[in-house]
Amino acid sequence: MTHTSASPVRSVPDHQTVLAAMRLASRAPSLHNTQPWRWIFDGVRLQLYRDDDRLLTSADPLGRQLVISCGAMLHHVRTAFAAKRWHTDTTRLPDAGRSDYLAVIEFRPWPDPPDGVLARAGAIDRRRTDRLPLLAPTGLSQLLHTGRMLVTPHDLALDVLDESARAKLAGASDHATAVRRYDTEYQTELHWWAGHSGDLEGVPRESLVSDAEFARVSVGRAFPAAPHSARRGDLEDQARLLVLSSPGESVTAWLHTGEALSALLLECTTAGLASCSMTHITEMPSARKIIAGMLAHPGIPQVMIRVGTAPDDEPETPPAPRRPLTDILTMQP
Repeated sequence: MTHTSASPVRSVPDHQTVLAAMRLASRAPSLHNTQPWRWIFDGVRLQLYRDDDRLLTSADPLGRQLVISCGAMLHHVRTAFAAKRWHTDTTRLPDAGRSDYLAVIEFRPWPDPPDGVLARAGAIDRRRTDRLPLLAPTGLSQLLHTGRMLVTPHDLALDVLDESARAKLAGASDHATAVRRYDTEYQTELHWWAGHSGDLEGVPRESLVSDAEFARVSVGRAFPAAPHSARRGDLEDQARLLVLSSPGESVTAWLHTGEALSALLLECTTAGLASCSMTHITEMPSARKIIAGMLAHPGIPQVMIRVGTAPDDEPETPPAPRRPLTDILTMQP
């Protein structure tokens, strides 16, 4: 008699575990806090779709930053489930006929996830975007070492720019701001998504900086200005500028960029560092060309990140708002 082994049956987290993990993962960063993702849990698999109703048609007409945002959420989801002791087997772009279908996750028990993954999961609720001037980052060499290990599986490179690059990048940032200043569609879009308090999406007013504070940062997106204030008034920005770059330009590369960005931002938080991802400067082809010329290797700059140390005598910044879980997650019977 011939005996055949049955195919292994995958385990599946229960609904309460799914809800808890997704609630934590919804803290993922996104362009203007648009949260442009939709998830479906069919009882076995978790599926990620892009929400094109949240596409910023002026700032992001190709949807590059939308997909990067979805990639950041994908990594947050995988990290949150790891903390619940679930391994996530991920297939990216599973259906060539559906451009909105970005990934599908299947589950296996994972009784002993690495300590680093657990630490990054613990950092999700603590991570903030810090747009104020920062002190120089402590332990930068260790961050770069760990960061490169985290982004390499995504076929991305992580570089730190030389301090001499700041003036040139400040000029590129100023140019991007000037080009956009009289772009009515861009400005309407920006003001729609930024500067309102009490909303469940967008960048709230209390997360913005004043003109005086912004002037000491030199490289950053010009959001609607907050009321006059001079927080960290004696501090000129000493943050270092990190760049994530990909070998090519594709939806897959954008999705991986978001995953790598998520891992890097969470690692910054774990290391006690403040961070601010900046995509405005990579929206303009001329600025991307400038950044590419600063890299020691061929590559397409996707995201720049300011990394530094925040003064330790400040009150905790409130978290940015998030949409209700029922708006982004469908639980099928």
